[in-house]
Amino acid sequence: KELPDFTELVVKEGPAVVNISTTQVVHNEQVFPGMPPGMDENDPFYEFFRRFAPQVPHDEERRSLGSGFIISSDGYILTNAHVVDHADKVIVKLTDQREFRAKVIGEDKPSDVAVLKINADNLPTVTIGDPQKGRVGQWGGAIGSPFGFQNSVTAGIVSAKSRSLPDEGYVPFLQTDVAVNPGNSGGPLIDANGEVIGINSQIYTRSGGYQGLSFAIPIDVAMNVERQILAHGKVSRGRLGVTIQPVDEELAQTFGLDRPEGALVSSVEKDSPAEKAGIKPGDIIIKFNGRNVSSSSDLPPMVAELEPGTNVSLVVWRKDGSKTIALRVGALATAVAANGNTLKKT
Repeated sequence: KELPDFTELVVKEGPAVVNISTTQVVHNEQVFPGMPPGMDENDPFYEFFRRFAPQVPHDEERRSLGSGFIISSDGYILTNAHVVDHADKVIVKLTDQREFRAKVIGEDKPSDVAVLKINADNLPTVTIGDPQKGRVGQWGGAIGSPFGFQNSVTAGIVSAKSRSLPDEGYVPFLQTDVAVNPGNSGGPLIDANGEVIGINSQIYTRSGGYQGLSFAIPIDVAMNVERQILAHGKVSRGRLGVTIQPVDEELAQTFGLDRPEGALVSSVEKDSPAEKAGIKPGDIIIKFNGRNVSSSSDLPPMVAELEPGTNVSLVVWRKDGSKTIALRVGALATAVAANGNTLKKT
């Protein structure tokens, strides 16, 4: 079987991929580095620092680069939240070299998705795909601006699906071996059919550069965030109110399960939806809203994707038997995702 030809993919989707440059103004409290706090011009040593210490401006501009892609012809763009976080100025550059000042419509840090808008019409757009239909081992490509090299194309395969990363429990990441580097953040992950299936977001690295492990936010997760931001200006997520842990072979045997599966409830918050529904510490959630919970990492994104107030059923394993529980999903308080020690936002 022949290897896929990415030339048509690039021709089809490339024009809708944009370069994003941001500027953040940082206010320096000290004009002279090393000057003791509180020292002013009335202090006898102030003149010493003024003459001999290197002077820095009060305001300093910090610049960064990222990528994004156009999802509607009237100028809506998806990128990573960390690309535009704290930016005072966002410039979007198209492949035809036109530049636009962009407005950040909204950003959702837990999913690392942001929605931008530029004032332009008749723009090229990407084709949105369905990552749920994708298979591990399928070909994929990334288009973005690594280190500022606009519209660079790299290719590889989908290495795994539904990856849970440290402190990023609301996103079932797609893992790939597609080369992704700083500046690729916010760019599209595209399958061999020319459809966007993810947003390139992070790399696993010990060197700071690409080492064969990159992670993308599934596009269905990102589009759900986009719809909520445009409709409500914020993102709402479901909540159970439990603390969970993995079920290993030893725990499975202890609880009488045939195999390790599900999410073991280690604690239940007081007055939470879980407590009101009758979920108890020691229960193992093996099915949620009709979907199997193969591992504990499957549960948080399943719950988070539901709107607060949704009625669902859970199947829990309790005392050598299964039990079906009805539950009304609560609302999760806004959280800020943090980076793991070896995960690097690209």
